[in-house]
Amino acid sequence: VEDLRRAIGKLGPIFIQGFGQTESPMTGTYLPAAEHDLDGPNAQRLLSCGRVRTGIELRILDAQDQELPSGEIGEICLRGGSVMKGYWRRPDDTAETLRNGWLHTGDLGMMDRDGYVYILDRSKDMVISGGLNIYPREIEELLLQHPAIAEACVFGVPDAKWGEALAAHLVTRADVSLTEAEVLAHLGERAAGYKKPKQIRFVEALPRTSYGKIDKKAVRAPYWAGQARQVR
Repeated sequence: VEDLRRAIGKLGPIFIQGFGQTESPMTGTYLPAAEHDLDGPNAQRLLSCGRVRTGIELRILDAQDQELPSGEIGEICLRGGSVMKGYWRRPDDTAETLRNGWLHTGDLGMMDRDGYVYILDRSKDMVISGGLNIYPREIEELLLQHPAIAEACVFGVPDAKWGEALAAHLVTRADVSLTEAEVLAHLGERAAGYKKPKQIRFVEALPRTSYGKIDKKAVRAPYWAGQARQVR
C-alpha cells in the first residue's frame, strides 16, 4: 500500500489491481483506477484487490470447504470458465486443488460486506505462535509504513516456547540508520504484542524469485535447517 501511495503521488491515479494466478490467469477480482481512494472514506480499499470479475464466482471457504460470512478469514476460492481443467498428468494435485469444483488458490483472505476482497497471506506463510494465527503480510505492510524501511520480509521461525515466532529481515533506505528498538516502537503503536518479531535482522538485499518477488522460502530456510518439519 505504501508503494502504491507513492506511485500514485508520482504518476497519478492510473493504477488498477487484479487478482489471479496461473490456474485462473488474471481473472479473479478487479479494482479500477477510480476506486483508488487515497484519503477518503474508502481509503482502506487500497488494501483490497477489488471485487469479483464478470464470469467468475468467488467464495471464502473454511477448512471444511464451507462458505464463511463477510469479515471472516478463510481460503480464497474461484469458479468459472477461465479456471484450469487440471494439472498436466497430476491427477492427485488436480483433485486436491479443484475440490468440489472450486479452485483452491492457497491464498488466505476475507471479503467485506460490499464484496471487496482482501488478501492476507499465503496459507503456507501463516504463522501459528502460541496457538494464535499471525499473517506475516500484515506485519510487512505495517513495517513499510516506517519511512526508513525500503523492504521487509516477515516469516516464522522455530521457537522453543511458542512453537513458532516471527522474524523479520529489513532493508533500510540509503544513508538511513535504524535500530531494532525503533522498529519495535513503530510496531508497538500499530500491532498487538504477540505480532512483533522476536528477531530482527538488517540486510543489504533480499533474495528474489524469477518473477522478481521476495523469495521468502530462501530467507527462512537457514532458520529451519535440520528441523524434521518446516512448521511447528
